[in-house]
Amino acid sequence: MTALAWVMVVSVLIAFSALSMTIINFRYYRRPGDPGTEAPEPSVSVCVPARNEEANLGPLIDGLRRARGVDLEVLIYDDQSTDATGRVLAELVSLDPRVRRVPTHPLPPGWVGKQWACWQAAQSASKEWLLFTDADVRFEPDALRLGIAQARRLRADLISSFPRQITGTIGESVIVPMIHFVLFSYLPMGRMRRSRDPASSAGCGQFLLARREAYFASGGHGAFPGTMHDGVKMPRSFRRAGFHTDLFDATALVSCRMYRGLAQTWRGFAKNAYEGLGSAWLLAFITALHVVGHLLPWGVLVAAALDPSLRGVAPVLGMAAILGAYAQRALLARRFDHPLASVLLHPLGVLAMTVIQWHSLGLTLSNRRSWKGRLLAPASAGPPG
Repeated sequence: MTALAWVMVVSVLIAFSALSMTIINFRYYRRPGDPGTEAPEPSVSVCVPARNEEANLGPLIDGLRRARGVDLEVLIYDDQSTDATGRVLAELVSLDPRVRRVPTHPLPPGWVGKQWACWQAAQSASKEWLLFTDADVRFEPDALRLGIAQARRLRADLISSFPRQITGTIGESVIVPMIHFVLFSYLPMGRMRRSRDPASSAGCGQFLLARREAYFASGGHGAFPGTMHDGVKMPRSFRRAGFHTDLFDATALVSCRMYRGLAQTWRGFAKNAYEGLGSAWLLAFITALHVVGHLLPWGVLVAAALDPSLRGVAPVLGMAAILGAYAQRALLARRFDHPLASVLLHPLGVLAMTVIQWHSLGLTLSNRRSWKGRLLAPASAGPPG
């Protein structure tokens, strides 16, 4: 075979390895079963960082107030909002005594606003379980009860899930579902469940459900004050402290529309896409996998169509790699309700995510990352208090 054909063999191996990993991971990423009535009811404090969330707080609280089977309190930290978040929050607090406003304090050096907000809310919490979530997340009535039940079944001190991601534009549809593609392609969930290796963990900042005792024993958000990726950092800090973390499928219970439009989606992912990997070498390796396994086969097919001398084994293998990738994306779309565009435009999604990751590296090296319009504060010696 030609050198190009051997490269396409590698492409097939990459594509079908990702497909196989996805199929295996589906066995571990399970929907929660109904445990029935628990006595006493589990108690949970929902901790919400809110910066300029006037449009989201009402729908969020409406959903949480319908929660069934839990002793609930909702703690909102207004992170120095410049819109009407404070007024909306005051109205919501007056309607339900379970909703409380956490006092706002100046953001200390070395802290990202979201982590500081979550840390303050956690210290005001009184329940057995702490759920850290975002204002744009929406909950079904049984989400909290079933999430806690699943954590207990898996004996997890921290359990997380990736909500059903709602998209409204082509830009969102191309990029946002890449969350599931990367997660199910590269995280061996069997090893995650069997070990406490921090590198074999994952989580999503939209749904981090922690046992209170374990949260504070691991340092809470004070263990990673300067991060913009608590979904990665919290599971790792729990595991370093000797606790077990896990994942479950809450697609039918929790949903979120993170961003609106391509520009907002791009900025949102760029703020922490590199931090989620944490290594320039790993970024280079993932980039090579994506280029060889998911982009180069398309180039070979186009080249073979234009130049008859390139036809032969290489384009056939390239087509096999493409079919493997599409099979994986179809499975992910069916399981997690991704739009059809995310499947059809798979190579564009891979290309966009790769560029975003390198752009994120550039932002990190130049200290230009921001959250909610605020630059990352300089590092400090450690968390206050």
